[in-house]
Amino acid sequence: MSKARNGKPVHSRVMTKYLFEQNLNFPDGHHHADRQVKMQCRDVSFWYGKKQALDRVNLDLYDREVTAFIGPSGCGKSTMLRCLNRTNEILPGTRLEGTITLDGQDIYDPALDPTEVRRRFGWVAQKPNPFPSSIFDNIAYGPRIRGMARDGDELRDGVRSCLERVGMWEEVKDRLSEPGTDLSGGQQQRLCIARAIAYEPDVILMDEPCSALDPHATDLIEQLIGELKTDFTIVIITHNLRQAAQVAQRTGFFHLGELVEIGDTETLFNAPDDRRCRDYIGGRYG
Repeated sequence: MSKARNGKPVHSRVMTKYLFEQNLNFPDGHHHADRQVKMQCRDVSFWYGKKQALDRVNLDLYDREVTAFIGPSGCGKSTMLRCLNRTNEILPGTRLEGTITLDGQDIYDPALDPTEVRRRFGWVAQKPNPFPSSIFDNIAYGPRIRGMARDGDELRDGVRSCLERVGMWEEVKDRLSEPGTDLSGGQQQRLCIARAIAYEPDVILMDEPCSALDPHATDLIEQLIGELKTDFTIVIITHNLRQAAQVAQRTGFFHLGELVEIGDTETLFNAPDDRRCRDYIGGRYG
């Protein structure tokens, strides 16, 4: 028996058994003094037509930390992720209420260009989706369209730097003109991450980035996430509880459109306050 944050006892034998079997190694979940709030969500609700998908979500995302969203399928995780970069509003008939800020600015301010807002976010999809172009051009795309680097040494150096950051330079340095789609699945996903960081976003959003990968490729991506958080705010959706425990400093549990609980990952996994969260982490449903 353990104690939750409110001091009440929590019967967590199922959770404890799960955690020990998984041999989890929690990252440092406590905020350092230099961590600032990067994004804030206040009373965020969202509808697809008449169907409500999110209900009054309140959430802080911290600079240079990884936040994981967990919860059963259809609970609102992906909707929340797409609200953060304003891609949900592309769909007809959708509606958002509440406020989402990035560095203190309301990203839904009508005076802002939605396209410019979206460029402040890197996106890594569930399945690797490299462009049907060369490895080089996949990464050079963002800097080119944003005018960050001209063709020549500056652009080549930028491409190399991104590939080095995702641990791919030695693997592909002699293949830069080959299609990115010729790479293995794990390499394609690392290429997509390199593409996402090439235009220096403020926040990286990852929607189950390892769900289509083998265990070795998954390990590489998880290590990479740990390295990238030194420069980026990262939000990751995962159904893999071990993965959330390995990479995230904070974890939020969603259920039926509600952010039920959020806190330091180790605390949430070992002593969640809400029964629904305890049952989910304990494997009683999923």
